[in-house]
Amino acid sequence: MNSPQSVTRVIHILEALCASPEPMGLAQLSRVLQAPKTSIAALLRGLVEEGIVDLAEGSYRLGPRAFGLGSALLEARRRFQSSDLVRAGMRRLAERSGETVLFAVRDADSGMLTYVDAIESRKVVRFTVSVGDRRPLYCTAGGRVLLAAEPEEEVKDYLRQLKPQSLTASTEVDKQKLAEIIAAAREAGVAQTMDQAADGASGTAAVVRDATGTAIGALIVAAPSSRQQSRGDELAVMVGQEAAAISASLGYRAPQQRTSLL
Repeated sequence: MNSPQSVTRVIHILEALCASPEPMGLAQLSRVLQAPKTSIAALLRGLVEEGIVDLAEGSYRLGPRAFGLGSALLEARRRFQSSDLVRAGMRRLAERSGETVLFAVRDADSGMLTYVDAIESRKVVRFTVSVGDRRPLYCTAGGRVLLAAEPEEEVKDYLRQLKPQSLTASTEVDKQKLAEIIAAAREAGVAQTMDQAADGASGTAAVVRDATGTAIGALIVAAPSSRQQSRGDELAVMVGQEAAAISASLGYRAPQQRTSLL
């Protein structure tokens, strides 16, 4: 288990055993992981020796040390609160982007979001928002990705009840176009706005999910429109990466297709 590839395969083996309701044979693990039986067998031997995996009647399942490790991780996570993990990701993003970074949550039974944390840019010209400020969902990057995280029927209900107002000359108020924008955000995993809620203000956002897959909030880079216009693609990549990193630290495992590790 000395190479990065071996570490990745061990993680995938444990994920597969966690997800399976029944013990798994070597051939089944090989199919699921799309990896050769020989390499998986060698790793399984080491895991069995350490008590992390049990072997019985030719099939593998998690062993007692795996559950002990899981308990230790849960205790560590309890000590390290989720707000600390979100804040750590916000600091990374602020450092990488040089822009103001916000975290927003959707208000219950409301068409609004609330900014619950902020790290301001050090630049002279910067976006500023106060913690506790509220904004409509339809015209903000954070609001659009939070809507995109909802089932389509809920988005339709939201748009049916929505009475959008033009907050700037650029605010999108056409409901059909808003539906298309939200669908595009769902596909891309990131939403961007420019001069939608306020003139000269732009945002790039992605959702943060917890271990259950629930969208707990939106991670946002807020910048003057002049700067976002020149680096929009770069900011979209940064926000998507950091939102995914925070989600992973909270226990979220994103669905993904297995690729060959050869």
